[in-house]
Amino acid sequence: MVIPFPASVGQLQGDDLKLELRSQRQTKADEGWERTTEQQTWVAAETAVIVCDVWDKHHCLNAVRRLEEFAPRMNDVLKQVRHFGAIVIHAPSDCMPAYESHPARHRAISILPDKLTPKYAADWCSQIPTEELAEYPIDQSDGGEDDDPAEHATWAAELTALGRNPGMPWKTQSSLIEIDADQDYISDKGDEVWNILQSRGIKNVILVGVHTNMCVLGRPFGLRQMVRSAKNVVLMRDLTDCMYNPKRWPFVHHFTGNDLIVSHVERYVCPTITSDQILGGRPFVSKSDVRTERDVTTIPAAAVTAATYQHQWTTALLDKTWKAATEGKIMQHGGVVWLRCTIRFPSSWIADNVTSLGVSKQSNGLTAWMNGTPLVHAASDVSSFLRVPQEAIVADDINLLVIRTEFDTQDNQLPMPQSITNREQSFSLNGRWQFRIGDDPVWSNIPLPAKFGIGSDVLFEPR
Repeated sequence: MVIPFPASVGQLQGDDLKLELRSQRQTKADEGWERTTEQQTWVAAETAVIVCDVWDKHHCLNAVRRLEEFAPRMNDVLKQVRHFGAIVIHAPSDCMPAYESHPARHRAISILPDKLTPKYAADWCSQIPTEELAEYPIDQSDGGEDDDPAEHATWAAELTALGRNPGMPWKTQSSLIEIDADQDYISDKGDEVWNILQSRGIKNVILVGVHTNMCVLGRPFGLRQMVRSAKNVVLMRDLTDCMYNPKRWPFVHHFTGNDLIVSHVERYVCPTITSDQILGGRPFVSKSDVRTERDVTTIPAAAVTAATYQHQWTTALLDKTWKAATEGKIMQHGGVVWLRCTIRFPSSWIADNVTSLGVSKQSNGLTAWMNGTPLVHAASDVSSFLRVPQEAIVADDINLLVIRTEFDTQDNQLPMPQSITNREQSFSLNGRWQFRIGDDPVWSNIPLPAKFGIGSDVLFEPR
């Protein structure tokens, strides 16, 4: 739903984009966060809009519905920025075969590689330094689908009948988004996008598309990589969506989950803007968003009991006591505890080495999995190490480590942190993990790659 009103702050004037960038900063007493805005003028010729993963199909029917509702507005934004001299890069991941003969694809691949292309330009990015101490605001480890089960089954059958893989049904960008064959670019590769930006002298980047908590943040051409590349980057917050299921923590409305991700972006990644700053009128609001309170910035307080920690994954430092980690709801614990974190293994770190999980002496009955593959006891020292099968590790990417451990008696301390070792070096996993009380073998893995399903606050990597 778009309600027009006279154009004002943020309108395009001449060859410049007059924008109002919204961020958040901690209060002086560090007791909370407050929103701030800053007026900036961007030269249109130095600006690019990247359209992230606006696919023709998706495995989540509700995600398709939400996207198709705001896609026409997005298309209008692209028309307007082209008119003022900005460039548009269409980045529908995994869909390049459909555009092999398209002029916009040829334009992208014809650019000579830039000599200063960063080594990380082609990589997914799950965290930047400003996020290291941030609490990630939602649980998306189920993939974030919020479909009605019956509707989802019908939708999956329709996709199958079309010859599509119901899990990855996208083949092209949505037909609701026009591609200008005479001036646009098509690429889903970070190094190619870098080459485009550098060749055109682009200093400013606007990200639109889906899904904010996964691809918009993490893709090689996403928000985090643009920050790492020192671009002035913003998220257009009313033309995006997230993959969040309200049946998962923090158990809020889907659009509140989206607000919380936008809030995370504004605090730790980059500013945001809205489409009315390009088109006039008011920001886009979905007709399905019937909440009385919008633009939520903090995780709503909820009643917490000891049972809460059986129903959801909770983030905590492993050097904490149970009392500190559970807000005083659990003083001691005996029985099974599950833990999980993510690890990025550089290929150089694991090459020709045996990778092992160091097990602390306090850990009893410990079993572990890497990306769902069981770790095995090292023959040399059964009590101290679990070997990580090399085939279980995805090099230069995010891996999910899950541990199940038992307390024989009541203990007031969370399980001790572990370490990862190879023949030459090691690094500690002392930091924030997610934990869950209870016992369910399903918890040994998640139904999607770790880089999509686990937040940025439990990531470890060798330094």
